[in-house]
Amino acid sequence: MSTTKKKKSVRSQVMARYRGPVEKLERRLNADLGLKGERRLNGKSALEKRPFAPGQHGARRGKLSEYGLQLQEKQKAKILYGVSEKQFRKYFKEAARREGNTGANLITLIEQRLDNVVYRMGFATTRANARQFVTHGHVLVDGKKVDIPSCIVKPGQKIEIKEKSKTNPQIVRSLELTNQTGMVEWVDVDKDKVFGIFTRIPTREEVVIPVEERLIVELYSKQQKIKQRKIDEKICRCSIFANRG
Repeated sequence: MSTTKKKKSVRSQVMARYRGPVEKLERRLNADLGLKGERRLNGKSALEKRPFAPGQHGARRGKLSEYGLQLQEKQKAKILYGVSEKQFRKYFKEAARREGNTGANLITLIEQRLDNVVYRMGFATTRANARQFVTHGHVLVDGKKVDIPSCIVKPGQKIEIKEKSKTNPQIVRSLELTNQTGMVEWVDVDKDKVFGIFTRIPTREEVVIPVEERLIVELYSKQQKIKQRKIDEKICRCSIFANRG
């Protein structure tokens, strides 16, 4: 690969990840996405202090169109779970392929990501911190190091912080905060030994997040119809030219 192509690929990876102030995103979307961890628990969230969009005219929040609302819900889900558009579309396709409600399938599927499970077990105060712990090799799955945050965790698998990292101040503090935040019902965690079991896949009703997945399904369905219509029009034009020839 040439130097120019390498620079371009690296730049695209960097630009795909938002590195600005995350609380501005919450204010823009008017939703608590849990991006600041302990700061949010202490009532110091920017969304609580300034519950309006950032910017000079942020207080004058305009009414969104139907498409705007659908797009906003997708943005909420992507930012909350920390996934890219490419990853999110992949999850949607898999959710649509499975039996049952597509929206519910989408949320429960993303909930099985390793970084999210680490967060749900209380080993990290935010999903971003959990993702960092995974990529830095602090997390074991069934006794083996896994450094891929998007790895899908299956029911019954054991998630553990490796021995040298169990005394990490961030992990210790995060586990202390679970006394305040509580623990979700689909994980069984031993705080003393710093490991947990992903006991089952949660139901959509159990996953409390500020996202209306129904609007996301409507958005992708609409986009798929538009894409299919363009394909049909192209085929129609080609057949007309072929008949003329």
